Amino acid sequence: MATKVIRSVNDDQKEFIKAISSLSDRFNTWEIWSDFILMFATALSNAVDKVHFEKREQNYLKIISKYNKTEQQAFPHLMTLVTLALERDKSRDFLGELYMALDLGNHWKGQFFTPYCICAAMAQMSVDNIEGQINENGLISVNDGCCGAGALLIAFANESEKQLADSKYNWQNHILFTAQDIDRVTGLMCYIQMSLIGCAGYVKIGDSLTSPMTQGEADYNLTVPESDYWYTPMYFSDVWHYRRIWYSIGEMFNLPVNCGDLQKTTIDLSITEKDNQTAMSNNCQEPIAQELNEEKNGQLSLL
Repeated sequence: MATKVIRSVNDDQKEFIKAISSLSDRFNTWEIWSDFILMFATALSNAVDKVHFEKREQNYLKIISKYNKTEQQAFPHLMTLVTLALERDKSRDFLGELYMALDLGNHWKGQFFTPYCICAAMAQMSVDNIEGQINENGLISVNDGCCGAGALLIAFANESEKQLADSKYNWQNHILFTAQDIDRVTGLMCYIQMSLIGCAGYVKIGDSLTSPMTQGEADYNLTVPESDYWYTPMYFSDVWHYRRIWYSIGEMFNLPVNCGDLQKTTIDLSITEKDNQTAMSNNCQEPIAQELNEEKNGQLSLL
């Protein structure tokens, strides 16, 4: 049997691989990884999202029951390693790099994640005068319809924080991060990393071609226990909570607004990844509830 080759990794990732290898006597690497990601995402979600709590908690308990007491202790340690690694340096796709280093993408899905350095360069080209956009529109949303582990969104967050370092705006209160991926494990990797670096937003698990996010769907699914939307802890902060209330009032009464605090510019990173262009919407006469434009077929239009 051929020996599995682990690609080049840094010290943080070496420690993670050592910890995950301690579980490999009874389970293969893919099963351990997917279980870890599902339980980590559930732990983050259930801390703030009580609507989806019960179903996700039951799934968590079902997964952890496969492991004995000694093996169970490894998972909190793995979660700690990821959290500390991103605290030390959030300008990285920590989970995505590990996923590729362990050869999980190549062997199981044929997935090849964009290196973070390229994502950072793309973010620099996409983020232009972000303070001016917030001044004019109040907030910005950024979307990646094929998010993988979220490297593009992480790079966008880091570039935005850098540009707003000397401004009056906190990027966490003025940028909404939305993502979707057909693969549950990689989509939840994105959710974990977005949550840990403090992004406000959500991840939908599903095919962005046949079942894309549509207008109002995300807020509606915030109340549906069976939905497969994953909302980051920052999305439950007071700023975003009251913003959702204002949008609901606007939708109810069809209130028009001019360029003010509740307007939004949307940047589509899935388009940026194809042609390195920024897609923006600055129509200041839209009703307050219209977060994104919607085509006749119900699909979101981010242009």
